[in-house]
Amino acid sequence: MADERNNEITPKPLIVAEQSTASEASDQTNKKYIYIGILIVLVLLTLIVLATIYLVNPANSDRTEQIRDVFIIFLALESLVIGIALVVLIVQLSNLINLLQNEIRPIINSTNETVNTLKGTAKFVSDNLAEPVIKINQYAAMFKRIFRPSKK
Repeated sequence: MADERNNEITPKPLIVAEQSTASEASDQTNKKYIYIGILIVLVLLTLIVLATIYLVNPANSDRTEQIRDVFIIFLALESLVIGIALVVLIVQLSNLINLLQNEIRPIINSTNETVNTLKGTAKFVSDNLAEPVIKINQYAAMFKRIFRPSKK
């Protein structure tokens, strides 16, 4: 039996060591992703600054106007997509409200009635069955104790 306890105890430190090694590897992987993310953000910021400097130059005003027009078109399309998404969201929200009012509320009311019925049933059983049985057992134990011969 003692050997079994020793066998059960020994693997646990190994598991803890494996978990700490795994968590260290996970931390290193997370740090690696953070460094890569920071590098990507820095490269994007650098590209944005360089593109802004290029586009502000008066010699490139034609190209700047073309890029501006393309961005205006993309923004118009984006606002159209956002408008459609908002309409879909409003329709889904109205469906959810309808579901809550017409299907969930009756279920909750029915459940509430069932709980109240169970409370009444439990109270009735307690008052009319359990309490008299407990009193009878109490009196029986009392009479048994009174009429039991003493063992002095």
